[in-house]
Amino acid sequence: MKRPHSFSAALLLLCLATSARAYDAAPVRDPEALGFSSARLARIAAWQQAQVEAGAFSGAVAAIARNGRVAYLRAVGFRDNARTIPLEPDAIFWIASMTKPVTSVAAMMLVDEGKLDLAAPVQKYLPELKDVMVGVETKDPVSGKSRLGLEPQKRPMTVEDLLRHTSGLVYFDQGNTAVHKLYRESGLYEKGLARDGTLQDFVSRLARLPLAHQPGEVWEYGHSLDVLGRVIEVASGQPLDRFLDSRLFKPLGMVDTGFWVPPEKRARLVDPPVGATIQPDRDVTKPTTLFSGGGGLVSTAADYLRFCQMLLGDGEFDGVRILSPAAVRRMTTNSLPLDIRFATGQIGPRGAAAFGLGFAIRNDAAASWVPGSVGSFTWSGAWGTYFWVDPAEQLIAIHLIQVATDFGRFTRSFSNLTYGAFRVPEADVSRPAAAPATIDPDTLAAFKGTYTFASPSSRDRQENREFGGIGLEIAMQDGVVKAVSPLRDGPAARAGIMRGDIITHLDGEAMQGKPLNQVLEKMRGPVDAPVRLKIVRMGQDQPLELAIVRTAIRLPATVALEVAAENGRLLVESRGTVPVLDFEKGAPVAAVPMSNDEFVVVGGDRTRLAFLHDATGKATGLVLNPGPWQITGQRIN
Repeated sequence: MKRPHSFSAALLLLCLATSARAYDAAPVRDPEALGFSSARLARIAAWQQAQVEAGAFSGAVAAIARNGRVAYLRAVGFRDNARTIPLEPDAIFWIASMTKPVTSVAAMMLVDEGKLDLAAPVQKYLPELKDVMVGVETKDPVSGKSRLGLEPQKRPMTVEDLLRHTSGLVYFDQGNTAVHKLYRESGLYEKGLARDGTLQDFVSRLARLPLAHQPGEVWEYGHSLDVLGRVIEVASGQPLDRFLDSRLFKPLGMVDTGFWVPPEKRARLVDPPVGATIQPDRDVTKPTTLFSGGGGLVSTAADYLRFCQMLLGDGEFDGVRILSPAAVRRMTTNSLPLDIRFATGQIGPRGAAAFGLGFAIRNDAAASWVPGSVGSFTWSGAWGTYFWVDPAEQLIAIHLIQVATDFGRFTRSFSNLTYGAFRVPEADVSRPAAAPATIDPDTLAAFKGTYTFASPSSRDRQENREFGGIGLEIAMQDGVVKAVSPLRDGPAARAGIMRGDIITHLDGEAMQGKPLNQVLEKMRGPVDAPVRLKIVRMGQDQPLELAIVRTAIRLPATVALEVAAENGRLLVESRGTVPVLDFEKGAPVAAVPMSNDEFVVVGGDRTRLAFLHDATGKATGLVLNPGPWQITGQRIN
């Protein structure tokens, strides 16, 4: 998840581990012993190399662990933007908002010790926040001008509100409400984040601004974890950097994680991306005294693997207990009330994801931006750092890149390639092939066509779900709803909606300031039902008013296979965004018939194919590796 504004900090000495560790970050020689295909793991580096050559990013480090052992750890590309220094697996990245889970764990350590109360008002630890008001924006019906009023908190902001982003604290660039504007105009970032400032100074300045929402009523990403960092300082009696170093980093052997990079390690620091709109407030090669619990840390793939392995171990790592199992369960279980509203779309109905205490959580078996099994948890950072933990598969995956914008497309590809590297347990690649069947040419030719799949792996089950809509991807930017990408040949595209159009009204109702999930719900509806849009377009004086009829929308498939027939066999080739099982793009693979509708790939992992039929006998779908781990696709032509 993108970190909207990262202010960082710290004076932290990164120390070497004082004792040998049983956990080895070196990858195993035989990933198959951990349930992976070596050949399909190699696709990760090939994909990364293609991105480097295309200029998408300079380099990347990927790490995958399962059952407490590292299956994959590899660097591709370059450490510098000039592309002269090869990237190494121990490269140090600014991890931005991947700091937040670390700060959350630190807070729960104090909860375990009875030094911090989740239900307690934050003002118990930070009295300066006691009288913070809540901003309420109203509009004059005659003049149309907005006015910001203030009202007291209905209930005090709690420590739990900080951990789950329901505090009412926001980031200045996540909206265009009056409160967001106050954040921008307050001088908070110019003065409150000065290198010689402290977390106490920052919180004191933040306390002069109103909250954007009543505590507990709205999920909105913001400065909650920075304030939590100050709570940790008060509750522990230590600056945040010292607490993390002594209580978390040293016990876990996280030797390269901290709030700055000392001189002897700077040769491993990855260059920031060119043209990034989001920047750290400071140079991470210099020490400071303001420690951002929301986005200040630098780290490596190996260090973060240790952190994740502790979480996967119910709070214990290499014989060191960091958290109680109960604390880990609470952090990785949905903490949001049923009536919560969402200011952005990553969490909630649009993202099919819940939120615990520090992590987004997959709670939908069929669809979620959080990859993997139900119960998997994740978070990410502004420049593309990303991780997730899948307890059901005992899996950890980390992807570290530094990109200026739009890193979500890389996280999805990496997660698909990771789950796509799992071997199918039922497939015995050493068994002799049964005698192939003979199929007449017409029957064989009837299987020709394109088949689409929502996921390359049954372990990350996704469904090609349909819904009534207009085929338009939208985003909330500066408090307004903008068109991002009309679906090709969809109703919105046919109506002439363009990227950058601002949608001001739906069915006569103003959309400015509405939570993104509410806008989506308003835009979707029954198939063949119309929805009226009012649109403001750059360069046009008058708004456009359009009536668009909803149609059945199916999102583009991740995996597509093209099936052809030749010489008594099928030739199958990948055509989607990622390859699947034995199938690659540009390299058709032969599958020989074992019956009239079952085939097996010659060589490789011997993927099995079974075609589905309708009542007339026409092939309508394709099942890969029928059984508990099957992947089912549908024919589209």
